[in-house]
Amino acid sequence: MERALKLKEPYEGLEIFRGEKVIFARLLKPHLVISTCRQNGGLREDLAFVANHQACEPRPCPGKEHRDCLAVKNPALYHRLVCEYHGLPPEKTALLGTAANMTLAGFSKKEFPLPGQEILLVFGIATAGVETNAGRAGDPASVLEWEGRFHPLEEGPFSGTINIMLFVNQELAPAALVRAVKMATEAKTALLQELNIASRYSPGLATGTGTDQIAIASLKTNHTPLRGAGKHVKLGELLARVVKESVREALARQNKITPETVRYVPRLLERFGLGEEKLFTRLRPYLEEPLFTWLFQNRRAVLSDTALVASVLAYIHLLDQHFWEILPADHLLESLLLQAALISSSLSGKVSAIPSYREKLSRLQDPLELLLAALALGFREKWSVPYYQFEPPKP
Repeated sequence: MERALKLKEPYEGLEIFRGEKVIFARLLKPHLVISTCRQNGGLREDLAFVANHQACEPRPCPGKEHRDCLAVKNPALYHRLVCEYHGLPPEKTALLGTAANMTLAGFSKKEFPLPGQEILLVFGIATAGVETNAGRAGDPASVLEWEGRFHPLEEGPFSGTINIMLFVNQELAPAALVRAVKMATEAKTALLQELNIASRYSPGLATGTGTDQIAIASLKTNHTPLRGAGKHVKLGELLARVVKESVREALARQNKITPETVRYVPRLLERFGLGEEKLFTRLRPYLEEPLFTWLFQNRRAVLSDTALVASVLAYIHLLDQHFWEILPADHLLESLLLQAALISSSLSGKVSAIPSYREKLSRLQDPLELLLAALALGFREKWSVPYYQFEPPKP
């Protein structure tokens, strides 16, 4: 602990420290804690510290290497070694782990006045990484646990975790702590949807990562424990707002994910296998030179155009509605065809040409090929004007 710096004291009885690859909370007064920690997890009344630490770097340790690391093979020993290194008592500490950087954590605090000049306060800390391990609930699993061992089912990019620590300055009943976990999870998922975070295991939007962890601590008081933490209760609102704000900040710091960076066509298409590199590889057959090179060299400006982004988002939404069985298969292609024509129009700026674009694109049957053709057609048409001419390269 001598290597850690005290960052905050959100309320009396709670101190927040950050040190070498670790952030931890010192519980100066008794708290009831619920956590997903493999050691000292579940519901506990005897903890003095709640910690989150960086266990590795995100890039060097995906896939099978995770199954060979000490944290998986011997979690009790790993827990003890980490705690002792940071000066924390192993038997009194709940420890979360991640590949995210502790200096890139997000923080949030919300409060609301209570009768008798008291306040209800929620403080949150989050670390977050979603670039390789984000997934959607129901995606294919990567391992099977049985008799204390994890058996691989298929390879998966396991690095990437959202860790959340929440602290409440009022006492919660045990059932309310469970509901608080549910509320925090809903809030995290809502934020991922708002940021269009892609699952790395399916074409769906992510609802979390495969290794997310959480710890919630509530201060023990002389008041009647709070029993509600859902959407209709003020505590539930505060919990959700703190989670969304802290995770949003952590994603902006760790992965540089913000509404501005998400507003880019290749990022929106990542979950369909059309990230920037693959998008241009598959776009090349549809767009001749020098137009292909022009588009590639100006990709950030062209593919971040808000009119184009809006049209592509609408196209993606139709695909989602089809995956969710809202839009029947026999109506999918005609709906996508009209939207593809709008994509071409948003790129070219020629609204009156939508009927002709629809006709030109009507031969295509595959949704992704239709989208690629629409992008190529729109950019070609953008420069098909009498005051600007170019000569295609001679064969």
